[in-house]
Amino acid sequence: MKNSTITPSFTTARGAVSRGIATAALLALAATSALATPAAATTTTTKATTNATTKATVKAAGARLHWGPVRSKGGHGGYATADVWITDFSAETFVVSGTLYDRDRHRDHCAYIRARFHYAGGGTGWAQPRTTCAASSGFRLSSDGEITRVDVKVCVLDRARRTTLSCYIDPIKAETVANWPR
Repeated sequence: MKNSTITPSFTTARGAVSRGIATAALLALAATSALATPAAATTTTTKATTNATTKATVKAAGARLHWGPVRSKGGHGGYATADVWITDFSAETFVVSGTLYDRDRHRDHCAYIRARFHYAGGGTGWAQPRTTCAASSGFRLSSDGEITRVDVKVCVLDRARRTTLSCYIDPIKAETVANWPR
């Protein structure tokens, strides 16, 4: 039986021993799987909870308003642009989201976006920057509380030098979008 797998034999004593060993192996495998399953289930539950939390945050943040394109200054090789959507300023968590586009023909130049939030209680905070070297990529930047203003900064990122180039900062204020149609 050169290329065969273990087959259960129901007629011989040796087959009964093989079945016993195979059963023990399956039980051991099942026990190992049962031990691993709670961790996998926890991971799945964590992912589901995170996704539900993200969706709940977007719902709690309010309706989205289209701010429009924010484009970096043009350099000798191109530019970066972002199609920006924002939530209502009265929301507990303010969200800047949309699509980031890399329109620079240099291989090591990428699109970069960052937001600076001005909080209602005073103080400012920066969101973690998002970058893409692909033609386009989605982004989501959120605040830690209610804000009065956000500065959206779009740049070209030079990966080799780890610096930003041709930046443009677009200030978005609550007064500006207060009377926009919903």
